[in-house]
Amino acid sequence: MAKQDYYGARRQQDASEADIKKAYWQKAKAYHPDINPGDEVAEHKFEEVNEPTRLSDAEKRRMYDRYGHAAFEGPNGAGAGHSGFGGFGGFEDVFDSIFGGGIFGNRSGRQRTGPVPGRDLRYDLTLEFEEAAFGVRREIEFQRVEHCEACHGSGAKEGTEPVRCAHCNGTGQVQSTQNTVFGRFVNVTECPVCGGEGKIIKDKCSGCGGTGRVRKKRAISISVPAGIDDGQVLSLAGEGEAGTRGGPPGDLRVVIHVKPHKLFKRQDYDLFYELPISYAQAALGAEIELATLEEKIRYKIPEGTQTATTFRIKGKGIKRLNQSGHGDLYVQVHVQVPTKLNDEQRQALERFEELMRSGKGEKKQKGKDKKLFDKVKDAFNG
Repeated sequence: MAKQDYYGARRQQDASEADIKKAYWQKAKAYHPDINPGDEVAEHKFEEVNEPTRLSDAEKRRMYDRYGHAAFEGPNGAGAGHSGFGGFGGFEDVFDSIFGGGIFGNRSGRQRTGPVPGRDLRYDLTLEFEEAAFGVRREIEFQRVEHCEACHGSGAKEGTEPVRCAHCNGTGQVQSTQNTVFGRFVNVTECPVCGGEGKIIKDKCSGCGGTGRVRKKRAISISVPAGIDDGQVLSLAGEGEAGTRGGPPGDLRVVIHVKPHKLFKRQDYDLFYELPISYAQAALGAEIELATLEEKIRYKIPEGTQTATTFRIKGKGIKRLNQSGHGDLYVQVHVQVPTKLNDEQRQALERFEELMRSGKGEKKQKGKDKKLFDKVKDAFNG
């Protein structure tokens, strides 16, 4: 079988070492057996990809340029004893470069026994609409993992101390090395004796069983600020679970849920609601009573108000969260058309309709006409 050209179809013998390595990494990643388990075609391709790595050695590259594949054939060839990864620092180094390390373990031997922060916790708190608007103080209870008071988090019986693990020399890790035709494999795993802690507790604390942590019920009082909205989160630093090996505790995240209001709808810090008014109030104008979150107020609507007209009352909305000032209140009026009329109401409307057709209804009314408008108003408001 004809052998591949180590330079590829482009036959760039002036390619730099970096170019050759880049091309190798791309193909090695695609055909590596770990990515294509059981694929014989990919395995064969991977072996072919490995052959050109010989050219990373300047002397071997010079011989290949001069003699071709014959430079590496036979017991005395330039490639005798070549593992297929010369010049790349071994198989593992190649894959550290391709995948960023981690496939064959951590070769640095760094300890895993440093401080570990505690886990954050979540608590869902449901509030009434007014509680969210004005703020409230609430007592909450939740479960969390804390340091054992009996052993102060060490896990050892009172009067004793954990000892360094002799198996891993306190690192929490053990290494195993294997030399193969593909290079040198270094595998780093958690120490089976100490479980990766680097220490062994001979006399365990009876309160926590040697873990140094226990689950307890925690009750705290929290202040919910005025203006908080549905879905917002209060973060309470240090109220989460305890850390390990001296790590800081996590946080408690309180997720706010606000019940809807029967009258108002909220948008940011503004409030909205719909108010029905009578036909006479819309036509003649009136002073009406408006509800706000804090109190009822009097508001004058002008004559000739059309249905769906919206009035803005400044400063009667929700207090701005952690700021000064409030949002606004928007009231949309809807004119109610009567569905049943008594005789007096019908007569008043019929007379009103006659005046509108004659053109007098849109003029300023005096005398009898003025009295008629009063009658219409009284008929619909009475």
